[in-house]
Amino acid sequence: MFKKERQAYILKQITEHQKVVSADISQQMNVSEDTIRRDLQELANKGKLIKVHGGALSLAYTKEDPPLPEYEKAPPEQEKSLPEKIIAQKAARLIRSGMFVMTSGGSTTAQLARMLPEDLKATFISGSIQAIVEFTRHPSIEVIIIGDKVSKNGKLTVGSEAIAKIRQIKADVCLVEVQAIDIQNGISEIDWEIAQIKKAMIESSQKVIGLCKSDKINTVRPVQLCPVHNLHSIITELDASHELLSPYRAAGIEII
Repeated sequence: MFKKERQAYILKQITEHQKVVSADISQQMNVSEDTIRRDLQELANKGKLIKVHGGALSLAYTKEDPPLPEYEKAPPEQEKSLPEKIIAQKAARLIRSGMFVMTSGGSTTAQLARMLPEDLKATFISGSIQAIVEFTRHPSIEVIIIGDKVSKNGKLTVGSEAIAKIRQIKADVCLVEVQAIDIQNGISEIDWEIAQIKKAMIESSQKVIGLCKSDKINTVRPVQLCPVHNLHSIITELDASHELLSPYRAAGIEII
């Protein structure tokens, strides 16, 4: 069976069942699971589905969907990372060749770095140790490292030198991982130094996109970062029409 036929069959199953399991599809089409995994990754890179451990989910997936049957579930540590993967895949689809992209620290950004298409030619500016390692593995990505001292809590470079370097750049997009967001109190952080880095990134970017897991929504941390209207878009693992996101939509923020 040709690749085009395989992928058309996979998308048909996704449409009908909202998910596919790699082992099942492999048996149905009499091809190896490695072949199916490559097909799923290619379709995920094209924004056709959400690749997860053991298979794939429809883009319409939300937290309200019924849980996967027991035999389909990923191990607990991977199941826990599912929201990050969904957010990272949504964010990856927004990056275009030629862009200059600021990224804060966090595991979602590291996930994003692993999901970027191999032919993408963009420049990423980051102080995230995790993300920098992943970006340097990409064949076509240029990396600008903002330096100074490292925050052990955030595994992110912080300090006046890092802020000065950020302010020398005008990025197309800033991808900022959100630790807490509330419609009245805005975006907030627990770490003062990390908050200053994120503020500088937001101020030095034309478009700001918040990467926000749903458990961070309607929560508040002690250090205020910025009002919600500083965000152009919010990406969560939820469906864009989810009720939890209604106040942010009403505030004029694009929900992805």
